[in-house]
Amino acid sequence: MADQVESTSPEAMPRMIDFMSSVLERVAKSNDLSRRFEPTQRLSVFHSLTTPTITIHSYLQRIFKYADCSPSCFVVAYVYLDRFTQTQPLLPIDSFNVHRLLIASVLVSAKFMDDIYYNNAYYARVGGISTAEMNLLEVDFLFGLGFQLNVTPATFYTYCSYLQREMLLQSPLHVAESPLNLARRLKLHCSFNEDESAHQKQLAV
Repeated sequence: MADQVESTSPEAMPRMIDFMSSVLERVAKSNDLSRRFEPTQRLSVFHSLTTPTITIHSYLQRIFKYADCSPSCFVVAYVYLDRFTQTQPLLPIDSFNVHRLLIASVLVSAKFMDDIYYNNAYYARVGGISTAEMNLLEVDFLFGLGFQLNVTPATFYTYCSYLQREMLLQSPLHVAESPLNLARRLKLHCSFNEDESAHQKQLAV
């Protein structure tokens, strides 16, 4: 890992959280409908017995408030979630697993991206789960990704562009910064050796 991530304006990250949660909520609802027609869908350690009472948006805000990881961690966590859906097609994101997938993706992203990060016990408290469960979620998430954690600058920019498009769709009258500026403000510092030029975001619906 290299240097610290560039700072972002106070309002930039809350907007990013809004866009990410909006996309994930839409995906979860879509897959909830599909789940009704596929009752044999495989369950995993990420699934809860009932849908959590806390919304995806509130949960993501809580992680943002207490995890204190670099801004780019959230974009990379989103990349990881996308990869997970591609490598694990039998485990689509829905209302029963999205919260645990979120806390696991941010934890893994923070460990990969940041020089200093909180331990699993702290993330477990943030996520409202036990430390033992947090450890299990981390391991399963890593194996689900095939330990493919590197993110190329091009891929990072692509996801920033996608989230920027979500912002424009939600707030068409708001003139936002360009995806390139957003990517620069969420400057990525890690090793790059993965070619993802043909990467397709299956989280989008």
